[in-house]
Order: sequence, then C-alpha cells, then structure tokens
Amino acid sequence: MSQYMARLGRRSPATPPRLRLHRRPRRVAMLSVHTSPLHQPGTGDAGGMNVYIVELAQRLAAINIEVEIFTRATAAALPPTVDLAPGVLVRHVDAGPYEGLAKEELPAQLCAFTHGVMQAWAGHRPGHYDLVHSHYWLSGHVGWLAAQRWGVPLVHAMHTMAKVKNANLAVGDTPEPAARVIGETQIVAAADRLIANTAEEADELVRHYAAGRDKVAVVHPGVNLSRFRPADGRAAARARLGLPQDALIPLFAGRIQPLKAPDVLLRAVAVLLGERPELRSKICVPVVGGPSGSGLAKPEGLQKLAARLGIADVVRFCPPVGQEQLADWFRAASVLVMPSYSESFGLVAIEAQAAGTPVLAASVGGLPVAVRDGDTGFLVQGHDPRAYARVLREFADAPHLADRMGDAAARHALSFGWDRSAAATADVYTAATQEHRRHVRSHHG
Repeated sequence: MSQYMARLGRRSPATPPRLRLHRRPRRVAMLSVHTSPLHQPGTGDAGGMNVYIVELAQRLAAINIEVEIFTRATAAALPPTVDLAPGVLVRHVDAGPYEGLAKEELPAQLCAFTHGVMQAWAGHRPGHYDLVHSHYWLSGHVGWLAAQRWGVPLVHAMHTMAKVKNANLAVGDTPEPAARVIGETQIVAAADRLIANTAEEADELVRHYAAGRDKVAVVHPGVNLSRFRPADGRAAARARLGLPQDALIPLFAGRIQPLKAPDVLLRAVAVLLGERPELRSKICVPVVGGPSGSGLAKPEGLQKLAARLGIADVVRFCPPVGQEQLADWFRAASVLVMPSYSESFGLVAIEAQAAGTPVLAASVGGLPVAVRDGDTGFLVQGHDPRAYARVLREFADAPHLADRMGDAAARHALSFGWDRSAAATADVYTAATQEHRRHVRSHHG
C-alpha cells in the first residue's frame, strides 16, 4: 500500500467525506530549477517568472499554505535554506557547477537536481508535501517524478512554450530544441492541472500540446500594488532619476535579447527623429536591463545599433535595478515600450500601468489582456519600427496623452492584485487534489 493510501487510512473515519475532498494543501513544494526567486529580475535568466514565484509564494503563505521553493544553487557560499518570508522557505539544491551554466545546459543537471529534492524529502515524515507546483518545463520534469514518488498531485505552469516561441521567432534568433518540445508534451500529459496566464495560453496548451481542456485553469499573474503605484507622480520620479522634466521618455525595461525586441524601439526612435529632427533635444530613451539568453552572444549589440542608427546621444543604457527603483523608472516614463515577439503574460506591462504609465506593446501572447488598446496604451500588430514611431509621435504631439492614459492604466491594474491570483491558485490546488484522489481511488478500486 502506498504512503498516500496509508495516510488516507490513518484519517479519522468521522471526517465527512465532502470536507475531506475539498481540503486545501497545507504545504506545497514549488520547483524553480533555472531561476532563483532570490535573483535580481532583469539579469541573466531572471525575469517575470522570479517575481511571479516570490509574490505568489508570499500570498499563498498569507492564506495558510506553506511554500518550500527548490532552486539550483548558483554559488558555493549560499546557505542550504533561506527564509524568504513567514511560511516561505527557499531550498538551494546542488546540481552542476555553480557559475557559468547556461539554461541550455541545465537538462543534463535535472538528475542531480531531482536527487537533491528527494534528499530534502527523505528528511521529513511521510506526507510532508501535499502537492508539487512546478514552473517552466525544466522544473516540470523534476515535479513529474517527485509527485509520482510522493503520491501527490502535480500542478504545472509553463510560463513559456517552445512551440509558441518557435512560431514567433525574432530574425536570427535560435529556435528552441526538440528535446524541450518533447519534455513539455510529457509534462502536459503527466500534470493533474496546468495553470495558464491567459485564455490564449490555455488555448495554445490545448492546440499545440493536446492538453485536456478541463485540466487547464486560467490564473492571471498579479502585481504588487503597494510597490507599483503612481506615488508622487512623474515629475518627482524624473527628478530622482536625473531625467529631463519635459522630455518624451519611451522606456524599455527587461532582459536584452532578440525575443524582447529592444532593437525595435531604437529603430522606431531613429524613424521618429528622421521625420522630426526638432524632437532630438526633447527625447530620452532609457534601456533598463541586462543581456540574457541569445542576447549574451552580443552583449554590446544594442549599444552598437544605437550608434549605427545615429541615436546614441538620446539612448541611456542602465543596468537592471531593484523593484523599488524599477517602479520609479515606470513612473518617470511617458510610455513603456514592449515590442516582444512572444510573452506569456508580460508582467512588466501591468507593473508599469500600476505605476500610472501607459504601455505601447506588440499584440502578442498575454499583452492584449494586460493592455487595453486605446485606453491604457496601444497595441501594435507586428514589429515594424514605423508603426511604433507613429504611436511615439502621438505621445510627442499630445503631452497630456501620457497622463490621461496613465490614469486609466493605474485603474485597470487594480484588478490584477496578487491576493486574487493566490486565491485562484489555491482553488486550482484544491481541484488538483480532488482529481488526484479520484484517480488514486479508481486505480485502487
């Protein structure tokens, strides 16, 4: 008899079956192999997913679901465990060399990572974890094995999908390997529940990976509304960051890689200045973020492009910043520009809007959910710099547009609080637990 069934057998027979079925998990093992929740977003492979895991875990802990986050140790000096917040523990797992391991090399370390997860579990009494929640396909493979071994349900969030990325590649970008496609297909089949950021992502899971529609739940990511808020406004933020008060400031914030298409913003600015040279003294283009993914091959590529386009004097490159200062960059901007080729949700778009800044984005992935076209920002079909330049011209010609849309954006973002995301995720956990028990009973019936 499995440990799972033994635990069922030990329960008091007096518990009404309905109550037992709807019990929420008490402790969740959350897996994030390739990106640590303790890392600075905007560097290396750290981005929206890091923010997602940290915020979600803290809000789950606040509603009495303990979370232990397993992530790969990236430095020898890291303590084995770190208390991230009350009820949230980060466990560093030794798997492969600490430094210099690219995301593409991580599949070879999944065995070592799984071993570390199993070792942590072996130190606990049976039934320590009630559920596994894995993030991204690398974690999904470890989660699949752990959930099977522990006799608990597996909930998986893809965040991005190889087939979707490969269908929307930037020119010259490297396609995702077949091994990832196969891996994702296996995880979709194995998971009790899949969490999609948007209805479109749910459709993609069904269409590209043959996921059962009843297995997929849509939970929008949230935004930290106490951190990302209009605060004392655009003028004060510009003063703090040393930015000109009356300038048009289109901001790029994120990882510098072809997928995120920061080059489209630079080309759009070049088009705009070609048509309207008098704007040169009234425009400042901050690019806040570090090279990542295939962008690491040419870390200086964007600076060279700015020089080639003749706009190096108006572009300001800034390294990634902490969340508090990022909120100030959003407040200071006239508009956040996100010309991405693919985004599962585009958390940055909601963060900017929560800070009172409109968004100009490519109409891809979750961005049409994050941005209300014509109200809280503008959505552009495709990646033609001239289309982005046209919208930037509107912001240059109507200085009050940023304020009007920014007010609407801040109101729109209020519906994306993390508390709501955590409550919806807890409901998914309950449904997965229910489904898993039904499945176990039918197999042992």
